[in-house]
Amino acid sequence: MTIHSPVTELGRVLPKQTKALKSLGIVSIQDLLLYFPRRHIDFSTFSNIKELKADTTVTVTGTVKSIQKRFSFKTHKSLAEAVVSDETGSVQVTWFNQAYIASMYKPGDRIALAGKVTLYKGLQLLNPVHEKLSAENIHTGRLVPIYRLPEALYDRTFRNLIQKALPFSATIPDTIPYFLQQKYNLFPLEETIREMHFPTSEYKLQQAKERLVFEEVLIQQLATLLHKQQLEKLPAYNIKQNKKIVAGYLKNLPFKLTQGQSLSIDSILGDMEVKHPMNRLLEGDVGSGKTLVAFVSMLETARAGLQTLLLAPTEVLAKQHYETLQKFLSVVTEEPVQTALFSRNFAIIDGVETTQKILKERITSGEVKIVIATHAALQDAKLFKNLALLVVDEQHRFGVEQRSVLLKPKNKTTPVPHLLSMSATPIPRTLALTLYSSLEISRLDELPGGRHPIQTFLVPEQKRPAAYDFIKKEIRAGRQCFIVTPLVEESEKLQVKSVKTEFEKLQKEIFRTQKVGLVYGGMKGAEKDEAMTDFATGKIDILVATSVVEVGVDIPNASVMVIEGAERFGLAQLHQLRGRVGRGQHKSYCMLFLSNEAQNATERLTKFTRIDNGFELAEIDLENRGFGNLFGINQSGFHFKYGEYLTIQTLKIAKTAAEELLQEGNLAINYPGLHSLAQPLVKDIHLE
Repeated sequence: MTIHSPVTELGRVLPKQTKALKSLGIVSIQDLLLYFPRRHIDFSTFSNIKELKADTTVTVTGTVKSIQKRFSFKTHKSLAEAVVSDETGSVQVTWFNQAYIASMYKPGDRIALAGKVTLYKGLQLLNPVHEKLSAENIHTGRLVPIYRLPEALYDRTFRNLIQKALPFSATIPDTIPYFLQQKYNLFPLEETIREMHFPTSEYKLQQAKERLVFEEVLIQQLATLLHKQQLEKLPAYNIKQNKKIVAGYLKNLPFKLTQGQSLSIDSILGDMEVKHPMNRLLEGDVGSGKTLVAFVSMLETARAGLQTLLLAPTEVLAKQHYETLQKFLSVVTEEPVQTALFSRNFAIIDGVETTQKILKERITSGEVKIVIATHAALQDAKLFKNLALLVVDEQHRFGVEQRSVLLKPKNKTTPVPHLLSMSATPIPRTLALTLYSSLEISRLDELPGGRHPIQTFLVPEQKRPAAYDFIKKEIRAGRQCFIVTPLVEESEKLQVKSVKTEFEKLQKEIFRTQKVGLVYGGMKGAEKDEAMTDFATGKIDILVATSVVEVGVDIPNASVMVIEGAERFGLAQLHQLRGRVGRGQHKSYCMLFLSNEAQNATERLTKFTRIDNGFELAEIDLENRGFGNLFGINQSGFHFKYGEYLTIQTLKIAKTAAEELLQEGNLAINYPGLHSLAQPLVKDIHLE
């Protein structure tokens, strides 16, 4: 047998078990060895029978004094009963619905039992894990592995198969070079596999986990760096900046830029002078001035006779950006720059409505230099004549596949657009990309003067009436309010409010004299835009919505944000929602309510009430929610195979190791095993 032999050669495996193993992706012995436990139960501490206490988890060893099976007339099921003794005493053992155990042992057998002590007609062990004592017990007396298994497979059966397969672990090729194992104190693969399944200590189990995730991250780091090398070989538009002209733009502004804005403009324009594509993230809290920085970059691109596309996630936000751009251009320059707004419902050139057909023709001809658009612009990769800069606002709202449409090189000579992504809060995936060095980062960590901090409260349910009274008071003062719920439809199982139910209740019972509007993702575009526009123009006092309003139209008059089921949102998303208020000169508030099922889930949200820094919140979100999948389309949650073991420290070490390996020269020649694992990931990587 070899590691490639069918797992059925290890011993007797029933057909239904073979089918169940296959459903887990386990066909060969190697597949089996690389299927690791989801957790371990600590049965390593042995107890004397005399010391047993109710509601404790223990492992005991002893001699079977008696064992029998019998039928329970109360439960109408068979069971096995035994009395097991050691030198300190005896304990009753019962296995419900497992009468077959009575035939596995006989009086005089030495066995180990592990489980919870229960007070049931005296102290006894109910349904404990069991096995005969041997030199190496795998079911008791140790850290015992528990696997994710379908019904046809039992942990006991699976552990027995793993034990038979373990000798073959020495023949699985180890891809981590020996010098890296020594330098970073990593287990060899054989030891990693043994300790992952049957750890000899908690410390060694942790070391095995670190080795597993290090290898996975190292391969992805290598793929990232290989992809970056490819990017640097691609052509891009070389946009020479004129610092004197740029200074003239900025001098015409009615306010002074923050230091972060000035540095960001310099960095972005510097990147666009390089002959390979820029890949930069511009991040900063709501109101920090990201859009202005982008506008300067877009204007410089237009001055070079090239095109820019700014992608906005909603039609309302696209329209807002377009109107702001028009004002910006009228202030900073007298040069004519043809601009367009392009969405499902808008076709506007230089502020004048036109047809979709004419708009597309003007873009394709290159006459229109700056296009503000929604997803509509992603439908046709050939729409632009010379697209030199792609700006993506609230970049996490666009799927990575959508964003990549305009970034894929058409051929080896066609320039690839520079990419500038913008985000008001660095979501976990973005933070992970930062650690991968796949993006250059510009941060705007200063807010313009005169802005009021948003007071954030975690409101107990008994204070809900007072919260509603406060909202009414704000509306009487001329302010407006958002009320956000996590779901569109009601969920009895989750006991979470829906936007539709909440809208009806608030309209009919709570805010009967106020104007209440509704918006959610499933609405028709026209209806959604109408509701948002009515809210923006003050026709609506309260907008009840899902997180579709996470990004959207600027409502300086809104002073209260209420978030229902707040525990169901990530901190980054909560921060975005909170950023919908506090955009004007009025004192603003954010109120968090919990679902009925989560009244004790307050630790994370309490942190949120105290922290108004988006970068700090993103760090917490990263720890809680995971890194997302760098080589796929998922943007939250652990999508590394061994992501639950991942730490920022491991990321940093693996990044350093990957750089060391590539500095040695040709990875394919020096480390073919690592290269063969990294190369398939390169073609699918999304760094934007």
